[in-house]
Amino acid sequence: MQVDIKTTSVVQLRETFSHVARHLGSDKPASRYQEASLNLQSTANFHYRPLWEPERELYDVRRTQIEMKDWYAFKDPRQYYYGSYTIVRSRQQETMEKSLEFVDKRGLLRDLPQEIRNAVIFALVPMRHLEWGANLNNCFVTAYGYGTAITQATMFHGMDRLGLAQYLSRIGLLLDGNSGESLAHAKTLWMEHAAWQPLRRLMERMMICRDWFELFVKQNLVLDGLLHPLVFRQFEPRISAQHGPALSLLTEFMTTWFDESSRWVDATIKTAAAESPANAERLRGWIAESHSEIMEALGAYAAELFGEDAAGALAKVEATLEARLTKLGVGSTGKAS
Repeated sequence: MQVDIKTTSVVQLRETFSHVARHLGSDKPASRYQEASLNLQSTANFHYRPLWEPERELYDVRRTQIEMKDWYAFKDPRQYYYGSYTIVRSRQQETMEKSLEFVDKRGLLRDLPQEIRNAVIFALVPMRHLEWGANLNNCFVTAYGYGTAITQATMFHGMDRLGLAQYLSRIGLLLDGNSGESLAHAKTLWMEHAAWQPLRRLMERMMICRDWFELFVKQNLVLDGLLHPLVFRQFEPRISAQHGPALSLLTEFMTTWFDESSRWVDATIKTAAAESPANAERLRGWIAESHSEIMEALGAYAAELFGEDAAGALAKVEATLEARLTKLGVGSTGKAS
């Protein structure tokens, strides 16, 4: 008995989804990132206009002063869509959990001198409230922004900020032996301490910003571009140099995350600025305005962290941000790099 095995080839009729092909201009293979990002913004057949803003459509490009011919010109250099984003963050979380377990098991933070523990609690733990505010701000950008290419990235970024807030809370618990006293104390600092009030007021003012791209600039470019390097590249290394690398283990995610997310923020700003001179001018105005506000708000906080060295620490992060803005074509804040 002879068995003949025949094979049949299936010819693929299309290389990608039709909405992606329309954007690319041809039916060519698309990446998973492109398929999850391009031409997904709802543009028609809305049931009603927003009752709180009847002069606008539900999704409306006029909610920002930034103008784009193609809102899908924004690209995330990390190529994050839901699948790739969750895989990367899951691996990072596993590493972070191991570091937390290592430090907790050996009591590396609990054994620090009380003065140093108090300093770390003051510097880091109230930041969880700032990170929660950053989550809200990025959720606002996601809700009112236009184009999936940017709004999916801001949603991922917003969830990252919740993760940062949780990690800062975990650091506080390691410092107080899981009693929760550091978290309660941090809330009091956030609500009452004079050095934290300018930052608290700044965050509250940002929460009422109506232009979503302006909020993106103020939160993700300027505030983060000054505050994160100040804390995680100026303050934390000083503590670790004097008292061992335990704190560095627990802030490694923050430094890695900042470098990674800065690539996306920079790409977004650069694309918007390159679109037109009017966009670039608006971005410069927003940056200059927020820069002065944020530097003023950081003054008292930096003085608590660095004492007489506060001016020098602020100058370093300010120069770094200025150099970054110059590369993006939206400098200057008025400070020499």
